Amino acid sequence: SRLRQEDFPPRIVEHPSDVIVSKGEPTTLNCKAEGRPTPTIEWYKDGERVETDKDDPRSHRMLLPSGSLFFLRIVHGRRSKPDEGSYVCVARNYLGEAVSRNASLEVACE
Repeated sequence: SRLRQEDFPPRIVEHPSDVIVSKGEPTTLNCKAEGRPTPTIEWYKDGERVETDKDDPRSHRMLLPSGSLFFLRIVHGRRSKPDEGSYVCVARNYLGEAVSRNASLEVACE
């Protein structure tokens, strides 16, 4: 099947920004991508794929329809800091993938 002319690989049109947020507060890391077919969006933190409500309905991290990552509340403890780190979003379709800039999520000290 010939490549349809209108298909094109993903490109990131909105990149996430660094954020500093208090423990227990909500926050959003933005990401928006274009592509045809519409790319799927996945998030990675420190190189590991981020689990969202798409993987586990009880997750406090939600993948929004736009591709942004919404945290219902930032989880942060002395031993466990599951949300703090460096994030990228990756948009993929059958023609390729695009990776956003890095954004750091930092939890503000009390």
